Amino acid sequence: MNIGEILNNLWTTSGFAQADPKQLIMMAIACVLLYLGIVKKFEPLLLVGIAFGMLISNIPGSDLYHADYWTNAEGVNYGEVVGHGGLVDILYIGVKTGLYPSLIFMGVGAMTDFGPMIANAKSMILGAAAQLGVYFAFILAVILGFNGYEAASIGIIGGADGPTAIWLTKELAPHLLAPIAVAAYSYMALIPLIQPPIMRALTTKEERTIKMDQLRTVTKTEKIVFPIAVTIITCLVLPSVASLLGCLMLGNLLRECGVTERLSDVVQNALMNIVTIFLSISVGATAIGENFLALDTIKIIALGLLAFCFSTAGGLIFGKIMCKLSGGKINPLIGSAGVSAVPMAARVAQMEGAKANPSNFLLMHAMGPNVSGVIGSAVAAGFLMAVFG
Repeated sequence: MNIGEILNNLWTTSGFAQADPKQLIMMAIACVLLYLGIVKKFEPLLLVGIAFGMLISNIPGSDLYHADYWTNAEGVNYGEVVGHGGLVDILYIGVKTGLYPSLIFMGVGAMTDFGPMIANAKSMILGAAAQLGVYFAFILAVILGFNGYEAASIGIIGGADGPTAIWLTKELAPHLLAPIAVAAYSYMALIPLIQPPIMRALTTKEERTIKMDQLRTVTKTEKIVFPIAVTIITCLVLPSVASLLGCLMLGNLLRECGVTERLSDVVQNALMNIVTIFLSISVGATAIGENFLALDTIKIIALGLLAFCFSTAGGLIFGKIMCKLSGGKINPLIGSAGVSAVPMAARVAQMEGAKANPSNFLLMHAMGPNVSGVIGSAVAAGFLMAVFG
């Protein structure tokens, strides 16, 4: 083989020779997302991995991810995936089987104090009300031409819960996983920009200044019994959501029971970090140009934003109702924290309350609806799974 043949072979096998415009566009989008994650710090722990997965899967000739393995009408041949798949194909098994979202929920449970929700059980109503956007987006998606499975997956973006969105979408509409995951996590990162205008529009200055009484002290027994009771009751009603809610409650039980500190530490840190890396790369890699660059993606991004807005509005409206019924003792701002982006949504409620009244401290009160929103989004996903699964 002469030098000319070597150079020609090197060129023809390079990504430059094999690239098509869609792949180049996706690589550019990946770089934009990397910028948002690294420079603007928009949900960096997830967005950086998603963007990099998107980048490497769209490099021509990389053969890291093969969509054909996962869209086979006869089902997934895991032996073929393990034997001949690329790196991302193997990592994607954790997404397809629901392993990663469940383990993420275990980490969330281990890092979250359920005490504020237990201390003020009424806050669960706000967590349920903040799922309004899920059903609103579902109806709009059907009107825009999506089938029921796709509409259910799009609607769950309104729960502001990335792992739940991934868990439901990989079952009902796996071909939409990339745009739905990117929309869900991007809007979660943008909550400090999305929510405040809605909060100010739907509440009065007087309502935002309301100071709430200090929450009662929750006993250790209550904190131990709660995750066990929720698992039994909820999973008996919606068995399909047992993997998500069961792992969430197990993580919290490890945190609260007092005899598994080492396990709780591993779940909160090492396990959570490892799974986050695998999940983000796997999800990002599904964003290949052939599927991502479509009109449906634009529709999903728009519907996701509307879902977030209506979920925030639903929590605020019920917050105002509870404010009236309580004689002005409940600040309706905590209703906006009913979306399940923990603890970001609660922090936004705290910041808006402090702007209206510098002596206001709403964080712990907002954590009640915030934690309730995590459970509420999982229940909503379980309901949609029961209907369409």
